Formats: sequence, C-alpha cells, structure tokens
Amino acid sequence: MARETGLELYNKVAVETASAVIRSYSTSFGLASRLLQPRTRLQIETIYALVRLADEIVDGVAAAAGLPPADVALMLEELEADTRQALRTGYSVNLVVHAFALTARTTGITEDLTTPFFRSMRADLLRTEHTAASFDDYVYGSAEVIGLMCLLCFLDGVEVSEDRAKRLREGAQRLGAAFQKVNFLRDLADDFDALGRSYFPGVSVGSFSEPDKHRLLDDIDADLLVSGASIAELPPAARPAVALAQELFAELSRRLRATPAQQLRSTRIRVPNPVKLRIAAQILAAHRLRRTAPGSFYAGRQP
Repeated sequence: MARETGLELYNKVAVETASAVIRSYSTSFGLASRLLQPRTRLQIETIYALVRLADEIVDGVAAAAGLPPADVALMLEELEADTRQALRTGYSVNLVVHAFALTARTTGITEDLTTPFFRSMRADLLRTEHTAASFDDYVYGSAEVIGLMCLLCFLDGVEVSEDRAKRLREGAQRLGAAFQKVNFLRDLADDFDALGRSYFPGVSVGSFSEPDKHRLLDDIDADLLVSGASIAELPPAARPAVALAQELFAELSRRLRATPAQQLRSTRIRVPNPVKLRIAAQILAAHRLRRTAPGSFYAGRQP
C-alpha cells in the first residue's frame, strides 16, 4: 500500500475536520447527509463546515471570546479573503477553508456563490432590521446560494439538460430559502433578545401575532412545495437525503403553525430526535419503493 503524500494527508485531515463540524452542530443536516454516497456526503460536509465557521464569527462566539466588534468584522473579512485565495490556489492553512476549496474546485463552486454568502454574513454585523429588498438579498446570500452549492455537488459528473438544470436550481434556491425562513421563525425570540436582530420585514417581535405567523408560514410552505416538486429530477443517489431534509423542515413548519404566536416569542420549537428517525425511516422506505411507484413520494409532495 502506497504511503500518503503530505498533500494527500493534509487533504484527508481537512475533510475529516469538516465532517466533525456537522456531527457536532447539526442533527438534522447530519442525519440527512448520511443518506448520501460517501463522496457527495463529504462534499456537502465541507460546505456546511465553512458556513458554520462564518456563522460562529457573526453569531456571537467571536464576541464571547472577547473580540471587539471591529475585530469580529476583520475576522470575517479575513475568512472571506482566505476562501477567495483557496478557490484560486487549492490551499489554505485553515483546514475548513481548505476542505471547502477541494469541493469547490471539483464541483464548480465559484466566487459567484461565495461572494453573496459573505455579503449576507457581513449584514449580520451591520443590520438589526431588514427591508423587503435587504431581506431577499440576505436570504439569497445566506441560504439560496448554499442550496446552489449543494446542487453542484449532486450534479458532479452528471449531465442534465439546461431546462432540467433550471428547474433544479429553482428547487435548490427555494429549499434553501425555506430552511432559512423556518430558522428565523423558530429563533424569533433568541435572535431579538440575544443578538438584537429582527429579520422579517415589518414584523415586530414584541407584538408578533397569529396572522403574522400564518403569513410567514404560508410563504415557507410555498417554497417547500416548489422544492419538493424538484426532488424527482435530482440524480437518484441524492433524492433520499434531500427529501429527508425537506421533510424535517416541513415537520418543523407544521409544529410552528400549531404553536401559538405568543409562545413563539419565548420558546424555541424543535423536532424531537425520535420523530426525526421516524421520518428518516419513511424516506428510506419510500426510496426503496421508488422503482415500482415512480414519483409517488417525491414529485409534487406538499409539506
């Protein structure tokens, strides 16, 4: 057995580092990623790790470590510069950035997607409230581009028509948007109380009402409907994982709708782990039946 070169070992350690991040931070995405083929799973994990690294800078960990606001902003700028350089060279001293660059250079992720992402991360340091326009831009950069990055991983080595690719891109963006909006809604109180942020335009946390809640959830469910319809057009190996991620957030959406608006101002709603496992079992069962009932679970399934 040939001995690993220094670069091969470094690549391996970088990818293993990225994998550790998702296992520690996310049960939902971690569970869904296990349904992917090993190569694709590792690629998705490198994307998640970079996103989490940036999130931790802007969401208070850097400040908790004692960094003043100016240094927090500088740290984010340095992370973006490091990412940009790694996309060009294929190397970073930051293991998470290095792992991301390996994925990006293989799948075609470029600065067209990373630049909007870091723009949204900077907005978290500068904005406490959003207009309709700034909200749309924020959701695109913080979530929709992540969906597009993941789609490039799913399509790595797969040829699809431009029409199909267009439908898949819309589905990926709408799924990313739904994920972000669900998280905003369930973290309504924490974002406002701990970080001073109010993401939804025209929504006051202090007077959050049932009509507010249902209007926001109607928008989320519309996103999920479009993204759900696109899952059938993904490569077969990617469908179970994406379907599971979709169903986990659809379940969270249903639980948020059943929770009084007043309670959402003080309680973070989650999907219990046993329910997540039940949903995963249903997804796997549906995937096994796919050959005898094409599209019965994936195509056009409503959240």
